[in-house]
Amino acid sequence: MTNNTETILTEGTVSIKDIIAPSALEVNANFIKIGGKIARTFFVISYPKFLTTNWLSPIINLDKILDVSLFFHPVDTAIVLKNLRKKAAQVESQLMAREEKGQTRDPVLEAAIANIEELRDRLSQATEKLFKFGLYFTLWGESLEELEKTENEIRTMLEGRLIMTKTATYQQEEGFNSALPTNDDQLQITMPMNTDTISSAFPFVSFDLTSNKGILYGINRHNNSLIIFDRFSLPNYNSLIFATSGAGKSYTTKLEVLRAMMLGSDVMILDPENEYEYLSQTVGGSFFRISLTSKHHINPFDLPRPRSDENPADVLRSNIINLVGLLRIMLGGLSPEEDGLIDRAITETYAARNITVESDFSNAEPPLMSDLQTVLESLEGGKNLATRLEKYTRGSYAGFLNQPSNVDIGNRLVVFSIRDMEDELRPIAMYIILHFIWNEIRREIKKRILIVDEAWVLMKHEDGASFLFGIAKRGRKYYLGLTIITQDVADLMNSPYGKPIVTNSSMQLLLKQSPATIETVVKTFNLTDEEKFLLLESNVGEGIFFAGLKHAAIKVIASYAEDQIITSDPSQLLAIQKAKEQLVQAEEKVI
Repeated sequence: MTNNTETILTEGTVSIKDIIAPSALEVNANFIKIGGKIARTFFVISYPKFLTTNWLSPIINLDKILDVSLFFHPVDTAIVLKNLRKKAAQVESQLMAREEKGQTRDPVLEAAIANIEELRDRLSQATEKLFKFGLYFTLWGESLEELEKTENEIRTMLEGRLIMTKTATYQQEEGFNSALPTNDDQLQITMPMNTDTISSAFPFVSFDLTSNKGILYGINRHNNSLIIFDRFSLPNYNSLIFATSGAGKSYTTKLEVLRAMMLGSDVMILDPENEYEYLSQTVGGSFFRISLTSKHHINPFDLPRPRSDENPADVLRSNIINLVGLLRIMLGGLSPEEDGLIDRAITETYAARNITVESDFSNAEPPLMSDLQTVLESLEGGKNLATRLEKYTRGSYAGFLNQPSNVDIGNRLVVFSIRDMEDELRPIAMYIILHFIWNEIRREIKKRILIVDEAWVLMKHEDGASFLFGIAKRGRKYYLGLTIITQDVADLMNSPYGKPIVTNSSMQLLLKQSPATIETVVKTFNLTDEEKFLLLESNVGEGIFFAGLKHAAIKVIASYAEDQIITSDPSQLLAIQKAKEQLVQAEEKVI
């Protein structure tokens, strides 16, 4: 019995060492057992000639318990230069000997002498230093089987990069001690490396998304740099925002709207919950409520005025196709026979107003939904369709879309709210509004952003998803950036147009995700384990920002003035409303 043990037993005192020490320690040839855990250390013995930047990051980000130790032992430059001179002399001697014997050139020796001379130059100019570099991994597991599985996975990843490793056989204790945060390299298994090569092993690399133009999206959480980006500099101008409810997606979008307008962009928003009303009022935008009792109406039969480079016949045909898609949603689907009949009826409805592929319809008055019903009633086999359409023309839904359009979207910020629309009519309303906006976009090329909030409502219908994909695909030709916002990733990705829409979006913002949807997000965006946990644990306004091939962890920030305009926090909104009321009361007293 040691003196320390006797002291504990007699005096009942316990030191910090006694508290943190494991209950038992067993050292074996290939592992160490510490309490109920098993640890194994292995080290790198060789590297390839070339290594890519951030090659160690995939291992660091694995969802495994491991310790990684990197040791850098500086080597005296004078000693290195002396050894390099000797080595250069040896290689040159071999080259001369081969030349004297009339042997062919040896590319290996020639490359070696070139590399030696380049390194000598850099060391002499103090632009490089040489180190002895040691890289050790200590893995942890509950059993040997788990340990070996993890080791095989890491070895496979390293060997895929031609990096060879070896288990620290009969040196597990030294390996374990080397992995402790005590800066004590007891293994001393190193490879000579210069500064450039060693820097590639640095595992914490973040892309720099700061540019000379664009808007501020937020702060890079890795290096605190500014994420300033211009979406109109990408191959297409579309963006996606995925987040759970309350993660800050609407706040982030409103912040982008404010800043994009300052740089000359017009913005149109499809708002499902009146979240953009105060923003619209503040900047002098137009706010339209679309509902069954609203005074604002949109006629789906409206036609865009053909531009000089467009064929009027193509414009009409395109509008007819879109109307067929709308009626599929309105009527709950169409059979092939009904589809053909609707197409014919729409064409005849336009023709009744002298709108045909041969006519000039630029100033013609478009028909209404009731005109289509009248045509269907007169067509053979169309009475059933006319009856199904009656609720939209004479029934409870008549005030919704059987009226001439009276909406002017010439303002720089235009918001369409469908909060008061019945749930079953929301996909129809979204389709009609987007169709109306798209006609306006085609009429004049301007720098615009179109925001579709809660896009999953429309994506549940194939025709709605198809129309939205068409805008995403063709928007670039009209200088349009489409922003799709959704909290239901599964509904978006389950649509046949979900993945194509993601593919046609050069910019994505992933904010906090729920455990129920995270696997879909990981699969869709090919996220690492670290990025997966980052999204699960993010706070409001935090996530990952993707722009082209670059991405970075982001924290969205706003100034005080911006925050007062764009906040969605009910407590803040009540405080703002109360302050307004107090101001009005104070002004009334003065008067």
